[in-house]
Amino acid sequence: MGTEVSIRAVAPPGDIAAHEIVDDALAVFAEVEAACTRFDPSSPLMTLNRAPDEWGRVPPFCYDALEAAWQAYERTQGRFDPRVLADLVALGYDRSFASIVPDGVPGQAPPRQRLARQRWRPRFRRRDRAVLLGGAPVDLGGIGKGLAIRWASTVLRATVPDHLIDAGGDCWCGGRSPDGGPWLVGVEDPHGEAGPRLVLGLCNMASATSSTRVRRWTTGGTAVHHLVDPRTGLPGGAGLSAVTVVGADPADCEIWSKVLFLEGRHGIAAEAERRGLAAYWVTTDGHGHASEGLRPFVVWSAR
Repeated sequence: MGTEVSIRAVAPPGDIAAHEIVDDALAVFAEVEAACTRFDPSSPLMTLNRAPDEWGRVPPFCYDALEAAWQAYERTQGRFDPRVLADLVALGYDRSFASIVPDGVPGQAPPRQRLARQRWRPRFRRRDRAVLLGGAPVDLGGIGKGLAIRWASTVLRATVPDHLIDAGGDCWCGGRSPDGGPWLVGVEDPHGEAGPRLVLGLCNMASATSSTRVRRWTTGGTAVHHLVDPRTGLPGGAGLSAVTVVGADPADCEIWSKVLFLEGRHGIAAEAERRGLAAYWVTTDGHGHASEGLRPFVVWSAR
């Protein structure tokens, strides 16, 4: 997933069962990555992608991730669309990001002619975990990390209900922190300033951030980033550097942070309020804004 994963569990010293269950939860991330990565041509996802008009069987994590991606597509009326794989490849994101020289800054690629996308209609057959993608390959990078956090938390919950999972800044805050209060989560500055922009206090809640701070590069002399608008096939979110969403599920937070980002600076506030989302965003000129729904979670704010 191109990120570091850490788990903190509140348990008595020397609790062997707690250590073992944390190892099991960490293993979930490796299994999800192996099943759902697009950077390994032999992965189950890429095997399915090579024949998107044919039924193909996939392992459980891949099947559940594809079904969750389709459900997210339906809930967002197509604003979250994993069929942006071809667009990412066209922009040069055709290999692991560590192999791309990120020497650009956030910006829009030049317009290019693009056919309108038809509605996504994949088909699922749960009895043998078979999927028919419906004509186009998909990228699960926009939901896979949130799902891995969700599934890892499920592994932990019965044994260590008080735990924090942090996957590259996307978090699940289960139960209480070691001091008995909420888990404190810092939201970093997307422009690289020292210290967080704000600190959130979360109990049995998730947070996820979509940002252009890391995954940005240049292609053909044009600065681009990985948050592609499915309506255009180009990087979206004009005027925004980062969006953070807080909610009851880490995968949903990951989805909605991307959907809000694609609304851009001038549309994000109205969309966040319309959907009742707890959100925080930073514009390219460095200003931070919060929806009304976020305010109960803010412990401290830099400005």
